[in-house]
Amino acid sequence: MARLRTILSVVLVAAIASFSGQAFAEGAKSAVPRFEPQPFWPKPLPGNWIVGQVSGIAVDRNDNIWIIHRPSTLLDDEKGAQKDPPATKCCTAAPPVLKFDSAGNLLASWGGPGQGYDWPKNEHGIFVDKDGNVWIAGNDKADAQILKFTPAGKFLQQIGKPGGPSGSNTPGGLGSPAHMIVDEAAGELYVADGYQNRRVVVFDAKSGAYKRHWGAYGTKTPTDDKLPAYDPKAPLSKSFGNPVHCVRISHDNLVYVCDRTNSRIQIFQKDGTFVKEFRVTPETLQNGSVWDLVLSEDRAQRYIFMADGANGQIVTLLRENGNVVTAWGRHGRQPGQFKWVHNIAIDSKGNLYTAEVGFGRRSQKFLRVQ
Repeated sequence: MARLRTILSVVLVAAIASFSGQAFAEGAKSAVPRFEPQPFWPKPLPGNWIVGQVSGIAVDRNDNIWIIHRPSTLLDDEKGAQKDPPATKCCTAAPPVLKFDSAGNLLASWGGPGQGYDWPKNEHGIFVDKDGNVWIAGNDKADAQILKFTPAGKFLQQIGKPGGPSGSNTPGGLGSPAHMIVDEAAGELYVADGYQNRRVVVFDAKSGAYKRHWGAYGTKTPTDDKLPAYDPKAPLSKSFGNPVHCVRISHDNLVYVCDRTNSRIQIFQKDGTFVKEFRVTPETLQNGSVWDLVLSEDRAQRYIFMADGANGQIVTLLRENGNVVTAWGRHGRQPGQFKWVHNIAIDSKGNLYTAEVGFGRRSQKFLRVQ
């Protein structure tokens, strides 16, 4: 084990030097947040478990980290132990929802089909509210529901039902929702809806009743018409693309939305009134740059930390004006590198956590060092 740690430490030093590039060096000279990958987070899973595509990550009020992954995405040579008789020693799929502490210890695991609710066909997105309840969604074409569970995995609530797309102007329907967040003060659930619909939709968090929705630039009747392929030289699209991939709420009550394929962040008031937008790496053509974002842990939330899956990097922007101050990471498999970094989370100390889909299939922790 000591030898393994030595080898990985050498790899980590090399990765830190390479993944950050000039932006990392410049950040070290200023007050801009700086991070270092933690190669031993999380700790090995028990029970010969392995995870597939990690499609969501969230931090709860106690700084525990929750992930949701896709057991169905395991490759044949990763699930030989599930066969009867076993074909290989490795492995069996971990339960879809896993909870870790900040040191990487597994604290809880649960999830999957059960009585009284419709588990999604393709897991996507996770959020933990102030009471510790866990909200999840799915982005299969048939997934049109959001589920809520206790921290121990007891089913509490379902909003929507599986089926085909509902349309962006259907009040109570959902169309492969990607992400959600609860406005605790108002008791409202905001949903990035999604992979088929092109809107943000708001529900009463307790009853599940529909309240309002809007599309790009705050339009109340978003279109579902076929859109032309994204062209960074063309006029900005008046519509969200697919997917509408994330929704976050700031301390000063602004709603941040990831318009992924259009490589932009759009910002709204809670009633859907458009405020402004930031374009980030707008030249990106392969499924867009704005996959997910979180706001920094300081009271003013000065920074936006954005997961750019297409370019394999984390981008730090000034929340005030969208100016990019650092961009670090690259495609790769070493600590601090990414393959389709899909989601990002932040704890109360400002440490970042990321989740990777595609062939990334992992979560990583980045320690805030400045």
